[in-house]
Amino acid sequence: MNHYALHSLTRSSSEDISRIATPDWVKDAIFYQIFPDRFAKGMLEFMPANLQPWGAAPTRYGFQGGNLTGVMGKLDYLVDLGVNAIYFNPIFASTSNHRYHTYDYNQVDPLLGSNKIFRQLLDAAHERGIRVILDGVFNHASRGFFQFNHILECGPESPYVNWFHIQGYPLYAYHSSRKPNYKAWWGLRELPKFNTDNPETRRFIFNVAKKWVDFGIDGWRLDVPADIDDDEFWCEFRQIVKNANPEAYIVGEIWVDEIQKTAKRWLQGDQFDAIMNYGFRSACIKFFIGDQIEEALLSRRPHAPTEPLDAESFASQIETLLGNYSPEIVYAQYNMLESHDTARYLSIAKGDRRLLKLAVTFQMTYPGAPAIYYGSEIGLQGGHDPDCRRAMSWNRLQWDIEILDHYKKLISIRKSHPSLRRGDYKALYASASHGIYAFIRCLDNDKLVIILNNSEKKHVVNVPTGDYFSDGAELKCLLSGRSFEVKGKRLHGPALLPRSGIILSLVSGNSLV
Repeated sequence: MNHYALHSLTRSSSEDISRIATPDWVKDAIFYQIFPDRFAKGMLEFMPANLQPWGAAPTRYGFQGGNLTGVMGKLDYLVDLGVNAIYFNPIFASTSNHRYHTYDYNQVDPLLGSNKIFRQLLDAAHERGIRVILDGVFNHASRGFFQFNHILECGPESPYVNWFHIQGYPLYAYHSSRKPNYKAWWGLRELPKFNTDNPETRRFIFNVAKKWVDFGIDGWRLDVPADIDDDEFWCEFRQIVKNANPEAYIVGEIWVDEIQKTAKRWLQGDQFDAIMNYGFRSACIKFFIGDQIEEALLSRRPHAPTEPLDAESFASQIETLLGNYSPEIVYAQYNMLESHDTARYLSIAKGDRRLLKLAVTFQMTYPGAPAIYYGSEIGLQGGHDPDCRRAMSWNRLQWDIEILDHYKKLISIRKSHPSLRRGDYKALYASASHGIYAFIRCLDNDKLVIILNNSEKKHVVNVPTGDYFSDGAELKCLLSGRSFEVKGKRLHGPALLPRSGIILSLVSGNSLV
């Protein structure tokens, strides 16, 4: 086995912090993504009818009745899990179950509740120490959006014609045999693209962003922001949001493979704080699942992982991910294994819970904010959307308790060790032939060594530790309680079962540097 030496990710210097600053709370965040229609049902004053049964196979148009009252009733479940931040898929008035077809940005969708109920939910979450960010869909609206509907009714005489990119009249908004004669996202006629060069449109979007930050949300997840190809727009967006709340989090949905192309354009400190880290997801799938990948579940998305990675190649890709951005940005990245736009990780792994647990161990010990897509913690599966948007089960008999316990343990460890949230990162060892990858996280005297065995064989490993520990230092496994000793700058003896990982913590007083 060869020591695979990589440069360290080190904490930001004061000079770097003054140039790039991200919300401090994000470093401590454990995110939980909620698709509102499928998470939990609660009572509303006017309960909708004609719903699919809860747990029915998801369809493109069907609604299952999840709402904000339901979420409010599950906040204590999230606290018990260890979650302290929620990312909501869109909650504003819309005619789609995913609500990316927004027709009123100022009102919560009545199927989900009301602005009053959202106020109650936000207050209840904040009382429990849970931050809340919303999905901002600002590239496109819907055919029901008032200004677009006005153009449908009034044609070229409408005062709102400059709000969109109109190419002819009458608008072919409902003519399935005709191409839309206006710009629409991916050519979908139901999603007319905003003309953000129009000052009135810009002002409307910025007012929406400020309104909800003033209301009390803790940030925005931006839907397809690269499609608004205008740095000045996003710089102004940031200024308005940060003036309303300097600690508001701005995370963009930017799909880049991170090896061939980065998101540096948006992560210079003047636009976004972070991106949804699909590069992290890709690397985890290629290494931890590797040649067991269910290829059919990766075919629909750009930059879908294909070629498996061995441990050394994985180490190299992680080095690239960590080196692409300022450390301050890295510590704020939204690190997810799956989302509403991807097949479930466990399904891609063909149901092998070991491969999910390995990835979660890495996710929870890696720099940046780990994000859980609702239901992953109980083993929820699903293929391409809409199948990845299945209803959450609240029947404990249907839960995978082994996976749930693993999530809870790892979250608890992350929250107990500042080094995992704010510390340096350095790869210590990678073996392509044995499938072993080891790294260290350290902040002052809080030092943890994480060793991952991504092979089908049991291995006893001797990991080089460099100058991080004095001779005779004792490290204790946080999962099993067993202790191991450092001798001759090597950690001796941990035996790793196939497809498993261990987290070792320095016993106080045995640190060298």
